[in-house]
Amino acid sequence: MEKPLKDKSALVTGSTSGLGKGIAQALAAAGCNVMLTGLGDAAEIEALRKELASTHGIKVGFHHADLANPAEIRGLMAQAAAEFGTIDILVNNAGFQFVSPLEDFPEEKWNAMLAVNLSAAFHTTKAVLPSMRARKWGRIINIASVHGLVASPFKSAYVATKHGLVGLSKVTALETARDGITSNAICPGYVETAVVHKQIDEQARVTGIPRERVIEEVILAKHPSKEFVQVEHVAAYVLFLCSEAGSSTTGAAISMDGGWSTI
Repeated sequence: MEKPLKDKSALVTGSTSGLGKGIAQALAAAGCNVMLTGLGDAAEIEALRKELASTHGIKVGFHHADLANPAEIRGLMAQAAAEFGTIDILVNNAGFQFVSPLEDFPEEKWNAMLAVNLSAAFHTTKAVLPSMRARKWGRIINIASVHGLVASPFKSAYVATKHGLVGLSKVTALETARDGITSNAICPGYVETAVVHKQIDEQARVTGIPRERVIEEVILAKHPSKEFVQVEHVAAYVLFLCSEAGSSTTGAAISMDGGWSTI
């Protein structure tokens, strides 16, 4: 059976763990070559790279780029182009969180979050657009957050960067609307990952509240569904946006938050 993304190549930032890893795995299973980039143990990353390549019969690369550094991003993009020839699908997933009252928010954290959560997507998008335009096909998918649609206290930088990522997606969509390129933002609520489960365990330890209550009353307090977003569901949406059926969807901020952003 022909794989739907055979002969396509994708770059997924923050793809060595969590949601980004799940997206990379889904793209690989669809026959897409994948360039990984992210943090983690070198041996574990290499094992992931080899597993994806051998399981799916594709090319898989890795570049340990510091996404706060534009020069390293240029190195990442150059390596991806050298290994695959082109980047057909760009998934900007990398990001991090820091929580603090606005007046106490460290300036270095603000600057770092703008660089990784937002500016990195600008640099990668700028790099892939010329070749996508030349081929009249491209998919740019920015993993924003429900915080690209609504705000929460103590998350000034995160909310600002995710709103910015939604705006960047819309501008990119307008500028490429006649070039066979789509640009969209997916805006998940809390995604069930190992990192989130560590947060739950820590909250339970510090507060003495049972784990189940931490999940329902703290972590999923704003999810009307009281259910986590699943990695596989976000990855499936990425595949839809890369399909022919998704070709008319561009400039969208797609909520996947169990109803949070409707409140």
